[in-house]
Amino acid sequence: MRARAVVLVLALVAALVGFGQPAFATPSPVAPTPVVSGNKLIDARTGATFIPHGANWPSFEYACSQGWAYSQDDDTNAAAAAMVSWGINTVRVPLNQNCWLGADPSDYMHDVGYRAAVAAWVNILNAHGIVVILDLHWSAPTGQHALGQWPMADSNSTTFWTSVATAYAGDPSIIFDAFNEPYSIWNSATNSYSFQLSWSCWENGGCQAPLVTTNQVPITGAGAGTYPVAGMSQLVAAIRSGGAAQPIMLGGLNYSNDLSGWLAHKPADSQLVASWHNYPGQDSCGYTVACWNAATSAVAASVPIITGEFGETDGKSTSMTAYMNWADSKGIGYLPWAWWNADDVSGDAALYALFEGSSFAPHAPTGTNYKAHLATLAAPATPIYHTLPAPLTIAQFGTSGAPATAGGSPTPIGGITAPQLDQLALFSQRNLRVSSR
Repeated sequence: MRARAVVLVLALVAALVGFGQPAFATPSPVAPTPVVSGNKLIDARTGATFIPHGANWPSFEYACSQGWAYSQDDDTNAAAAAMVSWGINTVRVPLNQNCWLGADPSDYMHDVGYRAAVAAWVNILNAHGIVVILDLHWSAPTGQHALGQWPMADSNSTTFWTSVATAYAGDPSIIFDAFNEPYSIWNSATNSYSFQLSWSCWENGGCQAPLVTTNQVPITGAGAGTYPVAGMSQLVAAIRSGGAAQPIMLGGLNYSNDLSGWLAHKPADSQLVASWHNYPGQDSCGYTVACWNAATSAVAASVPIITGEFGETDGKSTSMTAYMNWADSKGIGYLPWAWWNADDVSGDAALYALFEGSSFAPHAPTGTNYKAHLATLAAPATPIYHTLPAPLTIAQFGTSGAPATAGGSPTPIGGITAPQLDQLALFSQRNLRVSSR
């Protein structure tokens, strides 16, 4: 796909303000500003509960490392406006560690241009009232290409996050997703783990993870080796050292599907969100309400949960609908994978694709289902009109029907005289009371 002239211009501007810490972020006056309050996210502008209903916007993680652009073409005002028209309030933007840091000479163009391209898209989204989740999606230890997902963060990930946090510390409409999908590696030939990521290493790092291929299996023979893992505590500290106070999402084990040890091993920070990914066939107990309750109930009682990814590739939308209905009942936000143009992708990617064509029409079944579901959330409550009963008389205010008067004179009730009560009752009878479901 094409590189855009605007990105090149922004790259020059970034070069002028300095290579190390470009001040790209423009605080948004229109997008929500999420903060963690107990086990909910609230919009700090209003105090109202904020539940993310969004989409993943892939390509910044792979286009640069594949050497053809910074991202896909659709990072435009038109795309952002289409998202808003669907009811989308949050967009998750996966990033590439090496492209941001300029650590791999085989990547597209230069890290300054990459950062400028990310900033341009973030600013567009924020300007349309959309919160942005910046996600460390593809990474790689020193000397390796960031061409896929690695088991866990590496020592360069802390450098990445301090840089990203410094650039976006001034934008309150940002959430950080520390590491996309931590995972262990099962060896079916030996019926055992060739690498098992523990909750302790997830939290504090220090264990040795294998160097892996783009298929997420350990490299054997020439090039085989390990790298020291950086834990979530280190990633959170790196973000805070960049001056950023925004919420941070932490995905659990098993590709962010397992939250069983999340509470016991979460870093000490008041702005943490549990990131949970949920695809049919990924969990161990089945894609059911009972399974979802068991996986999330303890964590949801303590911190907010965002479903950073979910979707289905069976050509249906039954699983998506069931999950969204359940998540709505729990106040859990969700972002399906992915805001792709179905005309540009194939295979499973096309089944995940939310839209098609230049007009961003919803792509069936995933996009049509999702857009329709968001419309039900945005629909105003249906008014219910209640006709009040006949006005009460002063006598009916007395005990057991006894008149509320003494010696023929009106007795004040709660500071209101009997004639005033009669007038109030008559007035209320002429009006209808409106409530909503």
